[in-house]
This record gives sequence, structure tokens and C-alpha cells, in this order.
Amino acid sequence: MRLSILATAVFLSVAAPVAAQTPPPLPVPAAAPADVATPEAIVAALYDVISGDAGVARDWDRFRALFHPTARLMPSGLNAQGVGVVRSVTPDGYITLAEPVLVGQGFHEREIARRSERFGRIVHVWTTYESLHSLSDDQPFARGINSIQLFHDGSRWWILSVYWQGESPAEPIPADYLPAAG
Repeated sequence: MRLSILATAVFLSVAAPVAAQTPPPLPVPAAAPADVATPEAIVAALYDVISGDAGVARDWDRFRALFHPTARLMPSGLNAQGVGVVRSVTPDGYITLAEPVLVGQGFHEREIARRSERFGRIVHVWTTYESLHSLSDDQPFARGINSIQLFHDGSRWWILSVYWQGESPAEPIPADYLPAAG
């Protein structure tokens, strides 16, 4: 009993200063009900909204509507020294960083395999993707795995986080995360 009280006190003493420094989240646009009805629908909407040919504007309000107000997107990889790094950005931060590339070069990301686990209101989705500049490309220019955490608030699904890593020769995608042969 004393241990749990101590653990709670420590958590609150650490969390309170962090919470006090966190700016209030921006308002989220209303989501299309079909986009947030199921875990499968919200992941499909995410892939759909970031994909498009060069010069085609993305529907960033639709993108924002998928994410919980506290959500983060976290690309990971290696820096120039070969050290693993991760960056955490808000959905608006992602838009600022990604829009010039997505619209300028064309970008289509599509799911090629998925694994999900669910407990109550939370779902963890491992979704393997491939990226193309145009749907007519013969081969993807990149592949990787998105780790997506979802939350259901009683009315709809929300994306809490998207954490991803691209495939590399040193770290190929494991067979368990690729489409079944056949």
C-alpha cells in the first residue's frame, strides 16, 4: 500500500510540472464519421489523406480530424553518425515538414500488411507500408513499418501516435510483417 502511494506521489510530482508546461491543444476539425468508425477505417483514412500525385494538395483538415488533440507523429532512423534518433511532432508540425515533399514530388503510401492487437478502448496497429512517388511506379522507393496507437472515446476512434521506421539493408522488414506468400 505504501509503495503504491509513493509511486502515485512521485508520478504526480513529475507529471504536474510537465503538464503545466504543455500548451493547450489546437481545436480539431470535425471528422467524417466513416473515417473514424473503426480502427481499419481510420488507418485507411490516414494512408489516403497523405497520398497523392505531385502538385495535388492534401486535405489537411481531414488529416487533422483523425488525430487526438494530444497526438504525436514520430519518425525514427539513424543520424549521420549511425546513432538511432527519433523526432516527435504534432500533426501541424508534420504538415509543415512534409507538405513540400508530399506535394512537390508526389507521394503515395499504401499498406501491404497489418497486425493489430486490441484491449478495450485501445488498439495497437503494426502496418507495413510501401511508398511510391506515383501509382505508375514499378517499384516503391521506400518501405517500412508504422506503429499506430488508437483510442476510442466512446464515440469515435482517434490516432494518438504514429511512430515509424523505414526499412534499410541493415534492418529489413521481418517476414512476419510482410504479406503472406501465396
